[in-house]
Amino acid sequence: MTAVPPGLPARDARATVAVAFCPSPPLLLEAVEGGAAPETVELRRACAEAVAQMLATRPEVVVVVGDGAAPGVRFGPGDGGDLRGFGVDLEIGFAERVWPGGRRLPLAHTLGARLLDEAGFAGSRVGVGPADLGQLVRDVPGVLGVLAMGDGSARRSVKAPGYLDDAADPFDASVAAALASGDAAALAALDPGEGERLLAAGVPTWRAVGAALAGRDVTAHLHLDAAPFGVGYLVADWIAA
Repeated sequence: MTAVPPGLPARDARATVAVAFCPSPPLLLEAVEGGAAPETVELRRACAEAVAQMLATRPEVVVVVGDGAAPGVRFGPGDGGDLRGFGVDLEIGFAERVWPGGRRLPLAHTLGARLLDEAGFAGSRVGVGPADLGQLVRDVPGVLGVLAMGDGSARRSVKAPGYLDDAADPFDASVAAALASGDAAALAALDPGEGERLLAAGVPTWRAVGAALAGRDVTAHLHLDAAPFGVGYLVADWIAA
């Protein structure tokens, strides 16, 4: 059995875990897009609703999980990211302000922190990669929130970043079905090789959430299943008892 981190009481195995699933394109922030297209307005609304549902459970800690964090790395106070690579001079602290020498956040964690800020969440946060989610689900006491950041396939149309692949639509449809039904086993069983081939960046995160919640009773709500720019954007919330 893995020891609980110092200072944290043992976690009740049946404690509630609330999850918000959101994609992580830069245009999730209106400042990057430069205007409010109907598709992105819908995306932001769906993400705001999913995050609000997750936060309605009053989690003591929210874990932001997404691609780009090396195993064992945990982002926290003082760490930050920016969107200068997308033409916006905006720095976002993961938790409170950015400290000199703080670690730089991957895009998924930068956008996740912004979603929590916009929702008014002032509680504890930690950012991890998919490999470390399961440990936190087991160890963190009380109600736990998870903000799972990741896109579907980037091969949904001829104008998509990866061009069209006929397998992309059914692949994303299988993810949407799992998110809508709260099927943790189906998420955990997603093929990582096919996900990589289809440029579905969310697969490692989705697999990690599915594995962490295997066998739990899940109440699920799918907020959005769309691909307006040839990339699958899937938004959902789960409450696992």
